[in-house]
This record gives sequence, C-alpha cells and structure tokens, in this order.
Amino acid sequence: MQLRSILLLLFLFSSTINATKREALFGEDYVRPRARKALAIPWQSNKDSSDGPHQVHISLAGENRMRVTWITDSSSYPSTVQYGTTSGTYPYTSTGDTTSYSYLLYTSGTIHHTTIGPLVPNTTYYYRLSNQGPEFKFKSPQNEFPITFAVVGDLGQTDWTTSTLAHIKKCDYDVLLLPGDLSYADYQQRLWDTFGDLVQPLASERPWMVTEGNHEKERIWVLESGFQAYNSRWKMPYEESGSGSNLYYSFDVAGVHVVMLGSYTDYDEGSDQYAWLKSDLAKVDRGKTPWLIVVLHAPWYNSNWAHHGEGDAMMASMEPLLYGAGVDLVLAGHVHAYERSKRVYKGKVDSCGPMHITIGDGGNREGLARRYHNPKPSWSVFREASFGHGELQIVNSTHAFWSWHRNDDDELVTSDDVWITSLVGSGCIMKPSHELRKILMSP
Repeated sequence: MQLRSILLLLFLFSSTINATKREALFGEDYVRPRARKALAIPWQSNKDSSDGPHQVHISLAGENRMRVTWITDSSSYPSTVQYGTTSGTYPYTSTGDTTSYSYLLYTSGTIHHTTIGPLVPNTTYYYRLSNQGPEFKFKSPQNEFPITFAVVGDLGQTDWTTSTLAHIKKCDYDVLLLPGDLSYADYQQRLWDTFGDLVQPLASERPWMVTEGNHEKERIWVLESGFQAYNSRWKMPYEESGSGSNLYYSFDVAGVHVVMLGSYTDYDEGSDQYAWLKSDLAKVDRGKTPWLIVVLHAPWYNSNWAHHGEGDAMMASMEPLLYGAGVDLVLAGHVHAYERSKRVYKGKVDSCGPMHITIGDGGNREGLARRYHNPKPSWSVFREASFGHGELQIVNSTHAFWSWHRNDDDELVTSDDVWITSLVGSGCIMKPSHELRKILMSP
C-alpha cells in the first residue's frame, strides 16, 4: 500500500506541471462547444423484455456494508441479493424490504432495498437480484488511503450526460458523490425510470452517494408533499448515521468523514438538521478520519450570476459549525458551471477555512451558466462554464489531489487541478478553536 501511495504521488505531481498555463489559457475565456439536445428516451424504461430487476444502483450503508437498490414491475419478486467473490457462485444471501409510491396518475414499480455484508474492503463481488440473472458486480471501497471520489452534479439526461458518464467510467474511482439534481424528471415520474436505467452501468458497480437538489422537490401544493421519488428510489444511510431524514446524513469511508447536507429542508439553528449536524461533527475523530468533506446543493461561495446568493441563508446558519469542526472541502452543485475557491470563511480568505468547489456541470438540459460577476472575488481561483466532472484522490492523511475534467469535444481534458493539504496536515485542526468550543461543545 505504501508503494501504491508513492507511485500515485509521483503520477499526480507530474500532472500538475502545466496547471498554471492551463488556467491562463482556459477558464472564463474558453470557447465552449454548442449545447447538446436532451436524450430521446422512450417512456418505456430501457430494460429487458422481462419485468425483472432493473434500475440497479448501490450505496454505502454502514461499516463494510452496501445497500443494493433495484426495481421490478411486479411485486412478486423477492428482495433477495445473492452474492460472492466468484462469478456465478453466490454463497451469501441477504433479504431486504420493498416500497413504492404514487404521484398524481403515476405509480412506481416495486422498489427493493437490501443491505449486504459485512464485506471485505477493496474486493470485487458478483451478485444477482431476486433469485435470477443477469449477474452484476461491484468493488467494495478500500478501508485505508489512497481512495478516489468521482464528483458530478446536476446530471440530467442529455447527450452531455452520456459524455460525462463515459468519462467517469474511465476514472478508477471508489465512490461517486453527487451534490443534487439527479434525473431532472421535474414531475414527469417516468423520467426517474429512464434515469435509473441510464446510470445503472456505473451505479451498479460503484457506490453512488447523493443528496437532494431543487429538482428533487417535485412539490405540488395540497396534492404532493415533495421528495417522494427521491426518498423512495435513492435511500441513503441516514438511519445508520443517526439522522431523522433521508435529506441529510453522513458516512465514513477509508479515512474520510463525508457529510451530505440538505439545502431544501430546514437548516436554521432551531432545525433538526442543524441539531443533527452539530452532533455529527462533534463525534468526528480526526485520528480515524483526518479528512472532513461536506456535500450540499446550493453553493455558499458563487461568483456566477446564476443562483447568486441562494445559499446565503444556509451559510449564515451553518458556516460557523463547519469552520469550527475544521471541514476541509465543501462540494456543491446547482450552478451549471465550475468554480474553485481558496480556503475561505465569512467571505474572506482564511487558511483554516474550507475550500469550496461548485461542480453543477454534469450535463443537465438547462444548459450552462456563462455569466460571472467581475471583478473576480479574492477567494475565487478558477471558474469556467463547461460540462464535466471532478476527481478527488486522497493520497494520505495530509494530502489530496483535486482535478476537474472538462468534456471538450468528447476528449477528456484536465482543465483545473490542485494539491490540497488537509487541515490536520496544516496544523489548523490542532489550534484551539473559539467557534468549536462555543458551538460544537455547547449544550
């Protein structure tokens, strides 16, 4: 494992040599390709002729456990997962539960959620669902560094989406983080079905950890309360992390504690989410998880005209909590462009604050947000309106490498990258923190 870390460090260091030149050549002045059309997906989901398992995805569900989710058109299929480490041989079986939902005139298929494990880290497992084929496989995440996250927001279902997914498939990642706006169904519930089939090739092989965006709300006054499709289809480990809502939760993987926050549920100081976040951050052991990452939808630091200031209220409430706990990185979506900040707190550059990255550029049908406020704020380092995805390679307890990959005429282009030193590595987390004492440790 030490040799792997050294080789990874050497490779990543060599890729940063021309980073400054790239920032000068691209960024805001880059001439982007034309927009692409939405995918012409039929209402009938693109599955096999049978009504067997489809829309398969997996997610982390506690230490060394994985939740497998799939849909069948009939309720007669059992919620069983047969699995093992050899193709075609399944010595282990787990049984879960089912749910379904109705939305206006639409009724979903039977949604199965089954947790399997304990699993051996960094191991390929083969599995089948409801006691029938086809066979799927996934790789369990590592339990130590290095570990790689793929990051993409505002995905949607367009030609750009397929390009982004194709590029992500080339990334040897362990876990995918998606900061909201998944399917862009926007009340058309069958688009949730087509989205499930679209992402299945990737989401059935690596855990996808998601949080909600504004397009997941789907609230209709009096008729629909909102988030029915999201909560039913994309069950995350909220119960395992002590949360009372699927809209916010946390999880550990390798040496990283990841907090997924909800931009569209109450977040003020009297809210359940605030109380849960305060409790969750107070429990973080930086000896066990030296990296602390937060994922949410509406960005707090955004110099784009689009959605400017929409995250301010949440930031006013929760930013002191994140700063006091020593959060290393905040990942957001919502704005259909890319932007990376310096470490920042309360609007000013602060070496002990989090770095903020907006990456709402997965390929949505609404297009790119091209207008930025000028002059560029002092905290903003790089910004560009292009579709793409990010990769976060955490090498060890003190260093990580972030890269953003633009989808440029279907060629994988690295447009922005940076080495990140953790707050543990920089010494910030060891300093007495007034915010930490006053807020996290208060009754």
